[in-house]
Amino acid sequence: MQQKRKIINDPVFGFINIPNDFVYGLMCHPFVQRLNRIRQLGLAAFVYPGAQHTRFHHSIGAMYLMDEALRHLREKNQEITPDEYNGALAAILLHDVGHGPFSHVLEHSLVKNVRHEEISLLLMRQLDAECKGKLQTAIDIFTDRYHKRFLHQLVSGQLDVDRLDYLRRDSFFTGVSEGNIGSARIIKMLDVRNDRLVVELKGIYSIENFLMSRRLMYWQVYLHKTAIAAEIMLTNVLQRAKELVQNGENLFASPALSYFLSKDTDLGSFEAEGEALDYFVQLDDNDIWTALKVWVSHSDKVLSVLSNGIVNRKLFKIEVTPEKQPEEKTRMFIDKFKREYGLSTHESTYFVSSDIVTTNMYSEEDDSIDILYKDGTIKDISTASDMLNIELLSKKVEKYYLAYLRD
Repeated sequence: MQQKRKIINDPVFGFINIPNDFVYGLMCHPFVQRLNRIRQLGLAAFVYPGAQHTRFHHSIGAMYLMDEALRHLREKNQEITPDEYNGALAAILLHDVGHGPFSHVLEHSLVKNVRHEEISLLLMRQLDAECKGKLQTAIDIFTDRYHKRFLHQLVSGQLDVDRLDYLRRDSFFTGVSEGNIGSARIIKMLDVRNDRLVVELKGIYSIENFLMSRRLMYWQVYLHKTAIAAEIMLTNVLQRAKELVQNGENLFASPALSYFLSKDTDLGSFEAEGEALDYFVQLDDNDIWTALKVWVSHSDKVLSVLSNGIVNRKLFKIEVTPEKQPEEKTRMFIDKFKREYGLSTHESTYFVSSDIVTTNMYSEEDDSIDILYKDGTIKDISTASDMLNIELLSKKVEKYYLAYLRD
């Protein structure tokens, strides 16, 4: 009896076929299903209300693009075995399972100095044990230890399917049309030479559009000043909650959130007894929102004001400048909040923040984008393009911000 095909209707790519039971089983695993409860763009919905899509959406879309890329490479006589095919699909499907709620906010507040890629790898290894070794190829591809290096480039590189999906998807849900890249054409133009991904010359304009779109999406969406202001507030409120709990305050929180508020965790905490990892996979956006709603009424002025600001969109005012603002201005705000709220200097610092935001859109040293000419020669996009100002794209852009509580 022929097994019924499983299909997902995706708003960005249309109908997506789930290729086999192995992939479907991974999609149904709690580690992956948890991504349904984590927004892809965190707090960007304060700027773009349509940005409600999740990391699960993104993971499925990236898996679809990986499937497309592998199929086109096979059509160009690149040998990809069934094990490599499943391994590459699993690697991209699981690449984001290590993300916590609100993504990088968590990395700056509750789980410090532990990158989400490291947690993803730990969860992949745990899954591999459950699957009796069936994920080893996926792990090798994810960690760039597999002998066919181009498979890792598809997972993590300048032209990986991760970026190809999130630019298209984030553009769709935010309505920022500049991010609507030609992902299908880019994938069709991919080939492999010397175990590295290359792009056929006729796809060069799609690559130029991709690089420009990425730059525009960063400043219009990912680093939008209002989204940054919201992230600063959330980071500060979680840090304040952690401080209160560690000073003996019995603060309302889910068991998973309570664990990370009460403990200082590092990578060793996740690797050792596994307790941190067990609590981490229980944590999602809902834990944070539920806590914030309760903290609005807390007696601690810092916790309540910041929580209320996030819940009811009373966000920090933020000034973005090319030069760092003088320290005197920060001290002026701290003194102001001390007087207005009757706070200590330390408590007042939670209402003001200054830092730097940077972007570096393209670096040939990290992982170049190689263009394949008809005569077989290969040139980096910075040489091949007669239109792009690669020096501009490669330049590290730095902007300074000062964010503070509104009157």
